[in-house]
Amino acid sequence: MDASRPRRSMERRTPVWQAPRAVLDLMGDTPGKALNGWGETTERPPTVVMWARPDRLVHGRVQATMTEEFLAHPELRASLRTDDRHDPAPIAEQRCDLDPAGWVEEVTNFATGPAGESVELVGVAAIRPNWWFEGRERDYPWIIVLGVVMDHARLATAPEYTSALEVHAQYNRGTRAARALADHIRGLGYRAEGHGGPGAGPILMVPAAIEAGFGELGKHGSIINRHFGSSFRLAAVLTDAPLVASPADEFGAADFCRGCRVCTDACPPNAISPETRMVRGTRKWAVDFDRCLPYFATSYGCGICIAACPWSRPGAAPRLAANMTRKRARRLSPTGADPASPGSGRTSPPAETGDRSG
Repeated sequence: MDASRPRRSMERRTPVWQAPRAVLDLMGDTPGKALNGWGETTERPPTVVMWARPDRLVHGRVQATMTEEFLAHPELRASLRTDDRHDPAPIAEQRCDLDPAGWVEEVTNFATGPAGESVELVGVAAIRPNWWFEGRERDYPWIIVLGVVMDHARLATAPEYTSALEVHAQYNRGTRAARALADHIRGLGYRAEGHGGPGAGPILMVPAAIEAGFGELGKHGSIINRHFGSSFRLAAVLTDAPLVASPADEFGAADFCRGCRVCTDACPPNAISPETRMVRGTRKWAVDFDRCLPYFATSYGCGICIAACPWSRPGAAPRLAANMTRKRARRLSPTGADPASPGSGRTSPPAETGDRSG
């Protein structure tokens, strides 16, 4: 290489995986980007593209093939909820008399306790109409979002099947937690439905979780949390219990992503864009579904991007969040001084305390 030639810091360093023809033939003629609303400038409800009845999906053959491979694997088969029946608890006639703040405390204490699977993240958001999937609308005003943390060492074995085992173990824990919390709320006199992954359910959980204070959307299309990075999965409870919304939490993860290429380079099919996209009327980070799905379907659900994310490394997220918070505060400071420096009137962000309430 010519030493006088400047190194292009933004060029990809890993080869791009090419999808086999057999997989591409399963994809059908309708691009996933069109179903997801890439390039659309008007807001609209999302379309279900995966994790529903395959005979009703454009890409259902891909999902069916992936499910068959999981069922053929002894360990993965045991991780699937093939008999997913749950009979909700009856709704008590007498309603619990709590104010909204009291209700948030009640559901948080339950969800983070043993009866609620000791989830690590809990937040509340008022439901927006465009979070409901087309044709799956409900009349609930509130969503309680739950986050269950994954074992990063097992996640980081992606794209091996051991990573998928961890992903599904946490999806199952999240589903149990959501159903337990929904039953608890029903026992206190209000309607509630629990939902967990990987099934699509009636509502988008990612935008709800962001509004509920879980963090910011990362370049890889998953949430970055200030405690756990992207190493967690979501579940949710829909309810009409009187609640109050959690505050959003912005700490500079989106700014970090603009200058980072780790997940972009790590993604074998090159599905992660270096730029934000307009999707159903919102400009945001978005993964190219048509590049991602073939690899995802042939690599045990992948997970490489969130495992590779610098924020997901154990112990890294609190430090990165503190650094990005200081940088953001310096930009907003009239003097440009470090807000944590002596005489600035501010103190450094607190050390990690173990509070995982979201």
